[in-house]
Amino acid sequence: MKIALLVCDHVPADLQPEHGTYPEMFNRLFRLPMDAFYVCDGNFPEPEKYDAFICSGSRFSVYDDIPWIKQLQELTQQVYQSGKKFIGVCFGHQMIAQALGGKVEKSQHGFLIGIHTFEIQQTNGWMDFGNKNYHVLMLCRDQVTKLPDEGSILASSALCKVGMFTVGKTFIGIQGHPEFTNAYNRDLFERRLKIDDNEKKSAALLSFKEKKADRTLIGNYLRNFLNS
Repeated sequence: MKIALLVCDHVPADLQPEHGTYPEMFNRLFRLPMDAFYVCDGNFPEPEKYDAFICSGSRFSVYDDIPWIKQLQELTQQVYQSGKKFIGVCFGHQMIAQALGGKVEKSQHGFLIGIHTFEIQQTNGWMDFGNKNYHVLMLCRDQVTKLPDEGSILASSALCKVGMFTVGKTFIGIQGHPEFTNAYNRDLFERRLKIDDNEKKSAALLSFKEKKADRTLIGNYLRNFLNS
C-alpha cells in the first residue's frame, strides 16, 4: 500500500531538535512507510499514485480563505469519490467534514488541551478490542458541529461531541493528536494559550499525571482501518 501523508503545518524550528518533524511523528505512530507532502507549502501528491492518504493537524482552520486549504479540500473530495482510504487527524478530521458537506466551527469551550477521555459509541471490526473509551492528547479550538451525509460518530466526550467519526467505509477522522507526546503538546499549548488560561493549563498538566494517552491503541485502530 502506498500512503501519502498530507502535512498541513511545520513543527516550530526551535522545537524540532527535541520533538522531530510531523512526518517523523506519524511514522512513529503508524509504523508504515509513507511519502510526506507539505501541502501547507503547496506541495501536493498526484492522487492516482497513492492507495491511501493521512492528513495531519494544523494551526490553521479548515474554513480559512487560503489557497492551499481550498486545494486540499478539492483533493479530499477527489479521494472520497475514488473510494480510497483517508485518515484525518485534528485539522485533517475537520477537513473531512468541511470537504464532504459537514460543518466546522470554533468551540464554545475554547481550546481543548492535555489528555482527554472519549467514550466509544460504536465499534467496527477494525477497532473492536473490548475498550469502552480511550485517552488522547488534544490541542484544538475548532470542532466538527455537523457531520457529512453518511457520517457516523464512533466516539464522543462532554466537551467534544464528534471525537471520532467515519464517512462510509473509506474515511475516518479523529479529533485529537495520537502522534503527539505529552512534552510536545505542552510546548505548543504554552505558546498558543493566553495568560488568562492558567486554569486550563493547570488542568492539562494534571491530566498528564492522571492519565496515559492511548497512542498504541489508537495507532492500531487507524492502521487496522487502512488494512480493512
